[in-house]
Amino acid sequence: MDNEPNWEWYRTFLGVAETGSLSAAGRALGLAQPTVGRHIDSLEQALGLKLFTRSHDGYAPTEAAAALRPYAASVAATAAALRRVASSIGDGVRGTVRITASAVVGVEVLPPILAALRAAHPALVIELVLSNAVDDLLQREADIAVRMVRPTQQALVAKRIGAIDIGLFAHQRYLEAHGMPQGLADLAGHALIGYDREPAAVRAWLARFPAFARAALALRCDSDLAHLGAIRAGFGIGWCQAGLAARDPNLVRVLPAACSLPLETWVAMHEDLRASPRCAVTFAALVSGLGAYLAQA
Repeated sequence: MDNEPNWEWYRTFLGVAETGSLSAAGRALGLAQPTVGRHIDSLEQALGLKLFTRSHDGYAPTEAAAALRPYAASVAATAAALRRVASSIGDGVRGTVRITASAVVGVEVLPPILAALRAAHPALVIELVLSNAVDDLLQREADIAVRMVRPTQQALVAKRIGAIDIGLFAHQRYLEAHGMPQGLADLAGHALIGYDREPAAVRAWLARFPAFARAALALRCDSDLAHLGAIRAGFGIGWCQAGLAARDPNLVRVLPAACSLPLETWVAMHEDLRASPRCAVTFAALVSGLGAYLAQA
């Protein structure tokens, strides 16, 4: 390697790897297509590697690109974390905090918590990432994570909030039309809402509730938000957080004794951030707000 690659080349490399084309990467990055092409050519020359196979279908990553991609992603995460820290330099609570949470929690639970936080600290900027994936806080992909599994990394500060109660719910309108199930066996005669794919976590859940196997579902979707919307619309019976259902008097719990799942809830951040004012106040606000949400369920 004769020349140290420019960071912008790595950023462009990630864009092409994610989108599969120069034009799409350019639109995402705000760069002209020829500039994207020059970045890729320069990076390949600096590394002495072929990173993409060009074809009429686009740019396909080579084996070398696949090997380099996680390292480039780590550099990108570190650069973003650096910018967040730089934005917080100054007096008081200021700067950017990046939070990751599941889609349902991020859309249905966090907004009032974050609104109150922002009202108390107007110089704070929130980046909210909605994902069910466990973002790596050690790699600074986020500053703070709301997780539904216990964090295992040793270098994290983690606070258990409690267990969110997940149960079966249906709209009153649906139950009036189709009747209330009296037992698990009765679910077979109802429109059930569940997952299209069955990763390990879903398979473990299906072992307890086989009535929700994919073949038995009337609506298959991997979005928990879509499940919630379908329940609210009266499509059928599905799983919902009891705290969310409590907000709508038209949602009725189905088979509460037989169908209840506790979902552990944690707030976590890297221990190096505990002295950061922006992260400390955000962490405390999430712990307090989520605790209040669980108490209302």
